[in-house]
Amino acid sequence: MLEHGGRLKAAARQYGIAEADWLDLSTGIAPWPFDLPALATQTWARLPEVDDGLDAAACSYYGVEQLLAVPGSQAAIQLLPRLRPSGRVGVLAPCYAEHAEAWRKAGHEVIELAADGLEEALPRLDVLVLVNPNNPTGQRFDQALLLDWHARLARHGGWLVVDEAFIDCTSALSLAASAGEGLIVLRSFGKFFGLAGARLGFVLADAKLLAALAEQLGPWAISGPTRAVGQACLRDRGAQLAQRQRAEAACARLAELLVGQGWAPQGGCALFQYRVDPRAAQLHDFLARRGILVRLFTQPIALRFGLPKGESDWQRLEQALADFGRSEFIRDPQPQAIPTIADESAPTDESEH
Repeated sequence: MLEHGGRLKAAARQYGIAEADWLDLSTGIAPWPFDLPALATQTWARLPEVDDGLDAAACSYYGVEQLLAVPGSQAAIQLLPRLRPSGRVGVLAPCYAEHAEAWRKAGHEVIELAADGLEEALPRLDVLVLVNPNNPTGQRFDQALLLDWHARLARHGGWLVVDEAFIDCTSALSLAASAGEGLIVLRSFGKFFGLAGARLGFVLADAKLLAALAEQLGPWAISGPTRAVGQACLRDRGAQLAQRQRAEAACARLAELLVGQGWAPQGGCALFQYRVDPRAAQLHDFLARRGILVRLFTQPIALRFGLPKGESDWQRLEQALADFGRSEFIRDPQPQAIPTIADESAPTDESEH
């Protein structure tokens, strides 16, 4: 299995720091989870009902007429490649590495493509998979461009798969309303709502494909408590607005902090900032020894910083970055071994997809 961010227990063991003493900035999950509704005992005691209102709440939130709830968009990522005969699949690179892995495991020929090579490769592809905004780079793709790519792929029965796990704060970029035959949109619940443990996501596509996916999932794929929590959060427009405003403000503050400490971001979105830097492994280790976990990527060598939650967390991160700037790591850099918990062959992301 691929490695992911958020592996706090492994970091605690490696660095000898109690789990409760860590500041975990290694995921792109909003650090302010939505309030949980009170759950009736029957929510736990009875099998889930698919007509309980979750689908209606999700359709209203995403602005669509049909969708399929899945146990995290990761489930759809693994199942979608099984619903097509073997073909040639282009996957944006770097991006969430489970995409390429799933298509490869299902017997497809996978071609990993830089963003500037996607259009040129399009005539040779049966499927194009990308993340918008991209994880970890934060790169955004224009709606009109993506719809043009979808039309070109659809002419020969191809698919465009767009993972919109980080799009909730920039919903104007979303292709949700255009999802249909040949255009498959994946949405994650856990990141924006700060409830990754709920294991909930949604697939937006044509009815035939949704039915095929549902058959692959089998009955009761989403637990009753998750369905109840998801429905409540998806209907809470006031909390959603507050979350967007809070994330946008924190994103701007994080970018300003990083610029001030010599780590100006080269990309990001409302839930994280990203920088490619030859000192990335050194800073990753330096912060970890102080109980701060950020996300290290090796191809290219880069760091992704999630959002601090409260004022003490902001101060702790700023102080650690300032200490690094004054340390021997800068004045007399030495090669550093990449810690075991981040020694990955490809850039990946947290497991709440």
